Amino acid sequence: MAKRLALTRRAQFLAVYESGKALADSLVVVKALPNSLDATRVGFSVTKVIGKATVRNRVKRLLKENVRVLEIKIGWDIVFIARRGIVKADYHRLTGTIVKLLRRADLLVSDVEKAGS
Repeated sequence: MAKRLALTRRAQFLAVYESGKALADSLVVVKALPNSLDATRVGFSVTKVIGKATVRNRVKRLLKENVRVLEIKIGWDIVFIARRGIVKADYHRLTGTIVKLLRRADLLVSDVEKAGS
């Protein structure tokens, strides 16, 4: 993920936390807020409750890979917040959870939109 497409500053995260729409599952919470940019920016929050540094880094890598392969609509700031259950989840279960949450939030590019562009 390019650095410019990442939420990096505390103020950016706080804006999404305070004003963003939240969707939750047992593995991940997704908070999304529209932005006025021509890009979607993504951030990841994995706290020490999840585990030590190696575990947290693995979880972040899994989340980043899932976001990389999905086509997400443009113009959103999205924060993925890991929950405790994510440590035991495999890649495919995590993918299913993220797709389900992004579909519920209407943030995935649909087949109709792909054909139109």
